[in-house]
Amino acid sequence: MADTTVLTAQLRALLLLTQTEEQVARTRTAQARTDAVRRELQQNADNAASRTEAITRTLRELGGVPDVVTPALGRLGAVVKATVEQAGPLDEALLSDLSLEHQLLDRATYLKVLAETAELPRVVRLAERLVTAHTATVEWLTVVLAETALGGPAALRATPLQRVAGGATRLASMPARYVADSVNKVIDTTQQAADAAQSKIDAAAARATTIAGAVRESLSVGRNASLKEAEQQARQQGSRDTAEALHETRRELGALDAAELPIPKYDELTVGKAVEAVKKLDDAADLEAVIRYEEEHKDRASVVSAAQTQLAALAKEAVGVS
Repeated sequence: MADTTVLTAQLRALLLLTQTEEQVARTRTAQARTDAVRRELQQNADNAASRTEAITRTLRELGGVPDVVTPALGRLGAVVKATVEQAGPLDEALLSDLSLEHQLLDRATYLKVLAETAELPRVVRLAERLVTAHTATVEWLTVVLAETALGGPAALRATPLQRVAGGATRLASMPARYVADSVNKVIDTTQQAADAAQSKIDAAAARATTIAGAVRESLSVGRNASLKEAEQQARQQGSRDTAEALHETRRELGALDAAELPIPKYDELTVGKAVEAVKKLDDAADLEAVIRYEEEHKDRASVVSAAQTQLAALAKEAVGVS
């Protein structure tokens, strides 16, 4: 029988990475947008725990006793990963998750070849189980990222800090006319004190001359009303790009009026009728508008779930996943 030293080393690496994977899945559970996604993530975490046990048993069978430090390192790695992610936007966090899954998939594939060479059928079966699991997770994360690109994400919510980071990233590359709007979102998300909000909004508004008056008005008449007024003023002035940027911001914040949604007489629809109407939408922005509106106003889980499912279908089509 071939030397299993390299095989055992790969099992140890997979054990550490799978511990991290489990903890990441549990962290993501808190960011799930719907109960269905929350259950799926919880199941993913439980499955990762099961795979950890299987890898541990296999190590023992090969005489490579798992060290007691590895599980703790896996959990610590996940905590560090989650903490670092708060400094960046959600899409970067998801790309990091995807990188972890690709590493797990590649190592599991390598493990399978090593096990076949060493003529260890039980290890081959374990490797095949890992390959199947990580292939599915890679596909799921790819779809979630596609949802993000289409205007989501529908499956996961960004944490407050991730929303701020995402806004800051966009802010760095946006024209001056968008600056005030971005600062408005960041300040609202983090619930800055009134004095800080005043100074930041005033500074941004000075650079965004086409909507300066409307942005300042947000301090007294409310964010949503101010953004709507700013959009109207921008359209009246012929600033189409500014108006569209403001409209997109209002959509992301769930601040559109029911009459502005892509479904006629939306507020008059029952849950069943709303779900039926949502399933007919084929534009990602329209679906996102419904999701945000529901979360801010009606909070009907079945409608949000239907919109999420429809958006996921569009995302799968975009990345070629059947």
